[in-house]
Amino acid sequence: MRRPGRARGRGTSDVPRITSAREPLSDDLSRRTRRYLIQMGIRVVCFIGAVLVDGWFRWVLVAGAVVLPYVAVVLANAGRTRGEEAGTFVEPRHIEAGKDEDDGEH
Repeated sequence: MRRPGRARGRGTSDVPRITSAREPLSDDLSRRTRRYLIQMGIRVVCFIGAVLVDGWFRWVLVAGAVVLPYVAVVLANAGRTRGEEAGTFVEPRHIEAGKDEDDGEH
């Protein structure tokens, strides 16, 4: 009886490595959502600080509150990267040229 997960005629070189597995989609979305919410929290702090502080630091906080949404959206939309290899299910094989009938001696 065959063991599950083993293909016939294949060596161990075809076994995928766990280190090359991509991050699960749910983990990726959670990470991006958490990062976005943290950045929006910093934006709220910038607005509150701009009301409470006077002088040049107020304008730094206002600038941060204006720029942060753009940065947060760009980073949140920068989703999963594509894998390094596209992968293929077809293995190339070398085909040698055959002899023509006319190549023989006469």
